[in-house]
Amino acid sequence: MTSPKTKTAIFISGRGSNMVALVEASKAADFPADFALVVSNDPTAAGLEWAASQGIDTLAVDHKTYGKDREAHERAIDAELRARGIEFICLAGYMRILTPWLVEQWSGKMINIHPSLLPKYKGLHTHERAIEAGDAEGGCSIHWVSPGVDDGDVIAQARVPILDGDTPDALAARVLKEEHKLYAATVRQILTKK
Repeated sequence: MTSPKTKTAIFISGRGSNMVALVEASKAADFPADFALVVSNDPTAAGLEWAASQGIDTLAVDHKTYGKDREAHERAIDAELRARGIEFICLAGYMRILTPWLVEQWSGKMINIHPSLLPKYKGLHTHERAIEAGDAEGGCSIHWVSPGVDDGDVIAQARVPILDGDTPDALAARVLKEEHKLYAATVRQILTKK
């Protein structure tokens, strides 16, 4: 008897390449997540169209209509998640800093992927910062979401060497390939244990 799959939402703000990798991985019969919903704060996010083309429900809750009230925006999203029976959240290029309120609601049920070897280079411009610092390697981290930006406990990492003459774009492209593999493997590991 197979255990039921965990009803999971993916949050995106753009094209959602990590979302695509997760959805493709979930086509394996034994993958423990059912990606039932893709959420974006940007109604024009290209990834929404792709998700819809795969038969996945999409939800766009435009943060701009809420002005500076970030919590009201998140309460609207949270209500939809609960109405749809979502049990777990994967942030995949969701470019919003979450409020402590939402983080608390989903504590232990929400993970994020970040393009650096945390705790190094939280926030933006991670590849540029790693190259400028003269680091021998860059990479990506998957971590539990906490109230601090890119601050939660690290679950898994993948490392990529920084090559002579590397540009931030070249490094980002190599790291992204690892992100796609690492995210699916980590979701499998977490939800299989659950």
